Amino acid sequence: MNIRRSSVLGAFGGIMAFIFTGCSSSRHAQTASPDLSGLKGIEKVKHVVVIYMENHSFDNLYGEFPGANGHANASKESITQLDRDGKPYQYLPAIPRSSEFPTNIPNSFFNIDQYIPSDKETPDVTHRYYQERTQVNGGKMNYFVAYNATEGMTMGYYKTDLLPLYSIAKQYTLCDNLFHSAFGSSFLNHQWLIAAATPYFPNAPEYLRATLDSNGKMKTDGLLTPDGYAVNTVYSVNQPHPAGVKEADLVPNQTNPTIGDRLSGKNISWAWYAGGWDSAMAGKADETFQYHHQPFIYFANFADGTAAKKEHLKDEKDFLKAAQEGTLPAVSFVKPLGINNEHPGYSNVITGETHAIELINTVLNGPNGKDAVVILTYDENGGFWDHVAPPVIDKWGPGSRIPAIIISPFAKKGYIDHTQYETVSILAFIEKRWGLKPLNSRDAQANPLQGAFDFGD
Repeated sequence: MNIRRSSVLGAFGGIMAFIFTGCSSSRHAQTASPDLSGLKGIEKVKHVVVIYMENHSFDNLYGEFPGANGHANASKESITQLDRDGKPYQYLPAIPRSSEFPTNIPNSFFNIDQYIPSDKETPDVTHRYYQERTQVNGGKMNYFVAYNATEGMTMGYYKTDLLPLYSIAKQYTLCDNLFHSAFGSSFLNHQWLIAAATPYFPNAPEYLRATLDSNGKMKTDGLLTPDGYAVNTVYSVNQPHPAGVKEADLVPNQTNPTIGDRLSGKNISWAWYAGGWDSAMAGKADETFQYHHQPFIYFANFADGTAAKKEHLKDEKDFLKAAQEGTLPAVSFVKPLGINNEHPGYSNVITGETHAIELINTVLNGPNGKDAVVILTYDENGGFWDHVAPPVIDKWGPGSRIPAIIISPFAKKGYIDHTQYETVSILAFIEKRWGLKPLNSRDAQANPLQGAFDFGD
């Protein structure tokens, strides 16, 4: 069954960024484990495949999806962006280093396709921990422009019905209320995907740390919080990492549990498959290979020289072979190479989504397709605006809304799932399927995607 398709900016050194810890009463936190009646029959699932794409908010890609909570539901307050003095812009600020965009775009969301087609790269958009906390503005969602290096670009969106993945989203289950679990960066959300936790770097150099004033406002940005938690892009002591990074700047091995540890503890097969992995390990990394998108290498159990690293960390080509042959492990995480992951700045939507369709088709057409669940989602919003205020759980997040598509013989067909989820809901689903102990309170309390399935009698 084939499915057919119908340079990071934002260092912000010295910028004052407000950190909001409060919220309106409508932004409710998760407080208890959900009812699991929707997962009756989950044992029919024999294979879970997580395809982890990059850097798009829900409104950026699916704001026009019929029946979803998209642009038409956005409030005037969330649409109207404010400058740092709290005043509405007359026009969106000019998008720097990109002559394709006019300088008089109204203060609202706008269609990117009319200026840059979706098979071309666009400027990257700021996606960092402190900046996103500020952009959300206590749930008002109206500081995305003011605290963004590409300014008006954050309000851009793509025509939903022109997306290669649109037909898949129409055919299966589209989740329109899933939030990335941690504010800001790709690095941090990859950590949360596998460990539901933020890495700790206790003896990090002071120059890596952000500084805050007495009111908790950011004085200078950094890769770490003042108390040593790694929130923006840092690299592991293990390979692969860029050759030029100073040893003192490399994150030491983490020892908290990962979903890989839980699976291995019950002898359940799993693997992390990364595009360009073998070349990177051979010291010949593709120019778009992202070292900080390989979360397991940050952990002692998968350190250089361990048997677990060799067994579980593999190249994407090994995934394609296993899917074709029907030898997929019970759980697969697939991380496409940079050029194929939709990340603005070094990839584009058409190339990335076309590659994702190849991955999906390979699973569905293979021997394991009959009992597989494919979850395609994004690491974070990439700094793009979304109108829905994220729930408040703790200081780490969740951040803004991102797309997720559940593709499976067991997924509800032609369905929009409005249930509140977050990235670690994927962990919760895996844990429920194989009876695994949660990693901590966040995945223990996350809804395990229970509204997306129909397992039949």
